[in-house]
Amino acid sequence: MSAALRWSGPAAAAMFAAVLVGFGLALSGYSQVWHPVAVLGAKGVPHAPGFNVLGFVLPGVLAATTALGLRRHLPADAGWPLRVGTQLVLLSALGFAAMGLLPLDPSDLDNPASSLHATAWMLWWVAFVPGALLVAVGLRGRPAWRVLARASTAAALLVLFVALLAVELMPAGIAQRFGYAVWLGWLCIASRNPRA
Repeated sequence: MSAALRWSGPAAAAMFAAVLVGFGLALSGYSQVWHPVAVLGAKGVPHAPGFNVLGFVLPGVLAATTALGLRRHLPADAGWPLRVGTQLVLLSALGFAAMGLLPLDPSDLDNPASSLHATAWMLWWVAFVPGALLVAVGLRGRPAWRVLARASTAAALLVLFVALLAVELMPAGIAQRFGYAVWLGWLCIASRNPRA
């Protein structure tokens, strides 16, 4: 397996975290607790294009590399749940990258630009949850893949919790970052899992 595939997940996680912290510190009044991540890339915000490329697009491309690497190194007898699951995980990565290409418009959260960003966010989690669950199902009974199978189940349930319920229980900024951290953690595991 190439070093690029093995390090794509950790690189996506490290890049996203560093960019989120750096751009957050550079924007006066920005709160990592209360503000959504997308505010840093919203139209009219200083340095927004840079954040969108470095915070969404490049980590999304690295996540897609992880998903493609996982699909490429599936066991020879992998069934349809595992193959479809990896395709959905790839679609999730593309949704994450699309959030950087379709920035929010903070002047009107109901306009087409903001709606497209929200659609990309929805694609990210709606594709990831069933994708990760299918990966878990497809890896059942494969001891070499046990860690990824368990991580896939846990990540799918946690991302679903964040998307549907967490904002009712904690500040929106914390909930969103928790969901992204779970997804990025899953990418780290998926990119370094033993290949069968």
